[in-house]
Amino acid sequence: MSSRCRKWLFALLLACSPLGARELVVCADPDDLPYSHAEAGGFENRVARVVAEEIGATLRIAWQPLRRGVVRKTLGTGACDALAGVPVGMEGVATTAPYYRSAYVVVQRRDDAAIMSFDDARLRDMIVGVQLVGADMAAAPPALALARRGIVANVRGYPVFGDTPAAQRMIDAVAAGTLDAAFLWGPQAGYYVQRSGRPLTMTTVRDRGEQFSIAMAVRKDDTALRDELDAALARAHERIAAVLREYGVPVVETSP
Repeated sequence: MSSRCRKWLFALLLACSPLGARELVVCADPDDLPYSHAEAGGFENRVARVVAEEIGATLRIAWQPLRRGVVRKTLGTGACDALAGVPVGMEGVATTAPYYRSAYVVVQRRDDAAIMSFDDARLRDMIVGVQLVGADMAAAPPALALARRGIVANVRGYPVFGDTPAAQRMIDAVAAGTLDAAFLWGPQAGYYVQRSGRPLTMTTVRDRGEQFSIAMAVRKDDTALRDELDAALARAHERIAAVLREYGVPVVETSP
């Protein structure tokens, strides 16, 4: 065998071997259920694994807390190729087409008449829970929506950081009767409602301003990877939908 043929054969074998296998690196938080968790998985990690399989890559999770400066600390440092679970059009990155759209929901006890809008007059007489996000305790969209309607005194804020996730604490409070209703981002609510020991209901808020489309993100100049992930997400639509159903994610159907 000639020297040229041996070099070609070596290159081919290397490309086909595990050492030459492609890797998709996704940054994820090690303790942020239902999205991601170093031991318990999470649905965003499951979606990332499906996408990696679709592009013929091995998924590797780069674990780090995803709080402030997420883009700078992840894609900006080259720690990973992609992020899952970001809003479409997020600044500083290139985002794929959405792989689901969800909304804020109201969690109540099953025997209570459903609240469907922030304009429901009953909210003025109910003890209502909302999330407070970030180190500065900024109000999540439902808290702002209630405040715009003058519903403040009967609202209870739950900080994101604590011994257990805010969503879990809020749903436990509804189940125990210390809250009449809790406004939560749908994917968080769905996961913990499934695991509650009490029968609860979850109603999607009708206000369109409380609905958001969710995508994957890559570095702003990496449009080739963005397009490849887009195609993979489209091919894996049914597999991803099955993962979302398993985790209780309420999906809002978009108009054609």
